[in-house]
Amino acid sequence: MTNFDLRDACSDDALDIQAIYAPIVEETAISFEIVAPSVEEISDRIQAYSLSHAYRVAVREKRVIGYAYGSIHRTREAYRPSTEVTVYVAKTEQGKGVGSALYRDLFPRLKNKGFHAAFAAITLPNLKSVTLHEAVGFTHVGIFKEVGRKFDTWHDVGWWQKIL
Repeated sequence: MTNFDLRDACSDDALDIQAIYAPIVEETAISFEIVAPSVEEISDRIQAYSLSHAYRVAVREKRVIGYAYGSIHRTREAYRPSTEVTVYVAKTEQGKGVGSALYRDLFPRLKNKGFHAAFAAITLPNLKSVTLHEAVGFTHVGIFKEVGRKFDTWHDVGWWQKIL
């Protein structure tokens, strides 16, 4: 039994989502964004990804504690049935099943929208993220070596895939 609810994200969630995401952008190489997006930008992303894919949040006591969404994997037409997925959980909520619950909730929604395969990019090393993705059925498919540069360091990115 979980002590949180899952629902569609809305623009009102942008402040909580930005609070989860900004430290990841600013303090880690987990995200390759360099500048944390504003609350307004997060709101725009929620609206866009909700329409095209799906965007879900985990909520406890009216506060977002995690979120997951699908987005465009690649822009060429043949890639349209594929989606890149992302999940982030508040630091204090990690290891409590929030991420896996969000993904298990997200996958059927993406499948119902016609998506066939989900891809996840993980900056390496990141054992927590690898463990989460493999626990919900992702398979490791490869590594892009030194593909991103952040904090004056080259970073490898591993790719995981799940057929929906």
